Amino acid sequence: MSSLSTAQSVVFAVSLLASLSAGYALGAWSSSQEKGKNVPAVPSTDAAKPPAREAAGEDSESEEEDVADGDLSAVKPGFLEPCKLVLVVRTDLGMTTGKIAAQCGHATLACYKALQKTNPSLLKHWERTGQAKIALKATSEEELLELEAIAKSLNLAARSIVDAGRTQIAAGSRTVLGIGPGPVELVNKVTGKLRLL
Repeated sequence: MSSLSTAQSVVFAVSLLASLSAGYALGAWSSSQEKGKNVPAVPSTDAAKPPAREAAGEDSESEEEDVADGDLSAVKPGFLEPCKLVLVVRTDLGMTTGKIAAQCGHATLACYKALQKTNPSLLKHWERTGQAKIALKATSEEELLELEAIAKSLNLAARSIVDAGRTQIAAGSRTVLGIGPGPVELVNKVTGKLRLL
């Protein structure tokens, strides 16, 4: 069997790329068409909401919302626009790596839940484009609060985690701020000058 010529290889690669792009576009379009279909009605009464801390486990944390959210449904990434979730960790608290990992997990889940209710199409886009997560450093609670306010003013999901105080950190300490997921360029307007953890 003869090998492919260079021209045939290029044609094959271009055809493959076109097919993959078309498949992605079709999948994105069909999922957006199904958005309103087959979704069970969810009661919007406060009785349907679980109590905040009653059923919390041993290492429960809370997400604080001092600054009101912007319009989380307003963020619409472009077709292949990369998105990311940023986790801003306070380094002044002296948390161990395990504690940081747990706090980042809390922040990730809090941001995910916020967008699951208000902008599920953004979550699907983030999941399709690799679910990028970046950990950055902050040096104080004031810095976290400032970043949270800026993020919310840009309609990004921003959730700060307040430690329950059962292990290493004093109760009520704000440990990690999750921002996003959102388009990379928009998130960078908030965190672009911070250093990697």
